[in-house]
Amino acid sequence: MNKKELIDSIAGSTGENRRVVGEVLDATISTITTQVKKGERVQLPGFGTFERRARSARTARNPRTGEEIKIKATKVPAFKPGAGFKDAVGGGKK
Repeated sequence: MNKKELIDSIAGSTGENRRVVGEVLDATISTITTQVKKGERVQLPGFGTFERRARSARTARNPRTGEEIKIKATKVPAFKPGAGFKDAVGGGKK
């Protein structure tokens, strides 16, 4: 499913205009991105948690030459699914 299909699905479920649904979806994604970038956690109970995690510096190898490469520490976005989402996808509790 792509973004357009998601907007169409939400608009069909809610009876709301597709343009309004698109604006709300864009605002939601923008807000989550901004908060995670600041280092805040965004928790959606039953769905999951978006957060920023630190990835430490490390040494890797170039597979072609075998040469060691230093990789800098960085921050990466992470998503941890909530219990409701896991159960729905995994076929657990209903």
